[in-house]
Formats: sequence, C-alpha cells, structure tokens
Amino acid sequence: MNGRFDDRAAAGRALAARFAATRFLAPPLVLALPRGGVPVAAEVALALKAPLDLLLVRKIGAPLQPELAVAAVVDGASPEIVVDEETAALAGADRAYIEREAALELREIERRRRVYLGDRPPPVLTGRTVIVVDDGVATGTTVRAALKALRRQHPARIVLAFAVGPADTVAALRSEADEVVCLMEPAEFHAVGLHYRDFHQVGDDEVVAALRAAAPL
Repeated sequence: MNGRFDDRAAAGRALAARFAATRFLAPPLVLALPRGGVPVAAEVALALKAPLDLLLVRKIGAPLQPELAVAAVVDGASPEIVVDEETAALAGADRAYIEREAALELREIERRRRVYLGDRPPPVLTGRTVIVVDDGVATGTTVRAALKALRRQHPARIVLAFAVGPADTVAALRSEADEVVCLMEPAEFHAVGLHYRDFHQVGDDEVVAALRAAAPL
C-alpha cells in the first residue's frame, strides 16, 4: 500500500479489513497504545465486535531530543522498562537519567489511567488473543516494551497491528509478537505523521469517547 492515510480512522478501517477473513475462536481483545493508537484501534474493535482497552506505555526521550526514544516504560505491578541500548549510548542517556524519566512517565501513566479508565478493572489476558494497535511505529522501542509487559500476562496469542513503519523495525518486531500486520513499509521513512493527511494530536476526550463506544469487556 502506498501514499497516505486520510486520518487514523481510515487507517483503522484498512487494518480491520486485513482481519476480515480471520476466524477467531472467541472475540479477541483489542488493546490500543494511547493516545494516537486509540482511533485506529476503535475501528478494528468495531469491525471485529471486540472489546477495546488500553495498553499504557510511555516513551522516554533522549536528553535535549525528547522525540528520540531511548527507552519506554509500561504500567504494571512491576513496571517494565525497555532500553534501546545503542540509541541511549549515542544520546548520552545513562541508567540514572532513564530511571528519573521513567518515574515521571509513570506519573503520567497513572493520570491517564484515572482519566481514561476510572475504576474499570484491568482485563484478564490469560489464554486470550490480544491485538495491539497503534497508528505507526518508528524505532519500535515503545512497542517492544509494551509487548514484553504483555507477555507476562500469558495471552494465548499476540497480534501487533499498525498502519506504517520502516521495514527494518517491522522485521525486528516479528520476533516480539506471534503475528505482525503493517499496512505500509515505505522505502524512505522519516516520521509516522508524514503518512497521514490528518495527524492531529489525539485528546483525552477522544480517547474516553472511543472506550465508551466499544463493546463491553
């Protein structure tokens, strides 16, 4: 697939079409990576008549380059921190820096949990097929952290689905999930947002509305 997506909802419908012929023994659980992955995941969940929930993970940016991921942290009883050792070393992000930033990002994760999910209990993932959805992947650091944390909950199968990403990252992620679905692997990749006509920042209200509209857990 070439070109650009109109918006995240269009990307979600295109991803959902990939699953149209898949026969699931039971409805899968769709987990969105907020915030950008939520409108994409909402379309997948709607098409599959599947429940939608969140996989709360935060990128840790490099010193003076916050958009460059050197690590990521995932919410949980024992938060999972995954470090891109090569990038961290090049950016001068030592372990002390990463742990300080992780503590800050965990506060944001807790805020998002309260705003988005309220008192909703976490879903049971053991023995279940889980589809993790995002709007796109660049380095894959954030997604790798999310998948490692997810494995600890023993789902039967993990499918990673996203709209766009560089070929080398997509190839590397195939070892982290049971299946990877990526719609576009452009030869020249610079940023996820360049492959969308509308790539607005997804707000909290949009996330909450998507969760309320989805099938119950």
